[in-house]
Amino acid sequence: MTKVTRHSTKVTITDVARAAGVSITTVSHALNGRGFVDPATRERVKEAAKKLEYRPNRHAQKLRGGGAHTIVLLSSMPFGVSAGPSRLGFLMEIAAVAAEAALTHGMALILAPALDGAPLPLDMLDVDGALVLEPALNDRSVDYLRDRGIPVVSIGKQPGALHQIPYVDLHSGTTTRLLVEHLYAQGARHIALMIGSECRNSYVEAEAAYRRFVQDTGMHCHIVRADEAGGEQSGHSAALGLLSEHPEIDAICAPIDAFAVGAAGAAAELGRRVPADIKLATRYNGLRAINCVPPLTAVDLHLDQVASMAVQVLFEHLSGDTKQSVVAGPEPTLIVRESSSVD
Repeated sequence: MTKVTRHSTKVTITDVARAAGVSITTVSHALNGRGFVDPATRERVKEAAKKLEYRPNRHAQKLRGGGAHTIVLLSSMPFGVSAGPSRLGFLMEIAAVAAEAALTHGMALILAPALDGAPLPLDMLDVDGALVLEPALNDRSVDYLRDRGIPVVSIGKQPGALHQIPYVDLHSGTTTRLLVEHLYAQGARHIALMIGSECRNSYVEAEAAYRRFVQDTGMHCHIVRADEAGGEQSGHSAALGLLSEHPEIDAICAPIDAFAVGAAGAAAELGRRVPADIKLATRYNGLRAINCVPPLTAVDLHLDQVASMAVQVLFEHLSGDTKQSVVAGPEPTLIVRESSSVD
């Protein structure tokens, strides 16, 4: 009778990862005591390794030793608003600085932009940690990463999360107040707010700041929501409806630059001059704001500093130092351009 060998081929770390439903990096961290791994996840990995009789390759462990090597930057925001036609928007500015900051910690950065209408195939990525750009309330990518014990730091707070992840605060409320106060100072008395329909902290804070300002000044409240997936076209459609229904509106604060550009197009279509008839302002000082006709008043969020801060917090958590969970980003700086200036 022929003796049957339990394992015809050598069990690998990939087999353990598949059995435990986690990433290869999480298996490595769980078995070697590196980084942060949820206790329940660590036990699940150990149980899978024991059942499969996994024996780690000590040479490979040496090669992988010394801490984290790869992190991923991802966003659930559609490319139409996070990057735009130029592919050089908010997401790419963060990525450029984060990649450089990661290298100073001996890590490489993988950019994994959102796939519109489809889940991000994170199973394909072997990463030690993740940066997430402005996660939504129920962000599948964040849930996936947390379930697998991969440390996550967000740029912008995740709203309403049961288990808050570390984040760099973008001061969205302060930024909105800065913009609407500027529009008011320029003579606007019927200011509308245009935000996205998703539940993101930047929208939540923007709406709260706007409502406080409306209450303080006695203005009428005009809030319109646009679909992120439509980018500039969504901003155009939302502005057309808003201005047609409320012709008295003389200013729009649209934190998403794509929406602001769309609003500029809608104003032109309706024969409303910018800034004489309607003033416009946006949050992000990127190529869209600069190249819009006329150029848009915007805010410098100092994203170079924000990205570096986020990488530093992530590196600390990867190294086991989890004391720092909230970091205040730099204060926003207003940049006044033709879209709102009466001078």
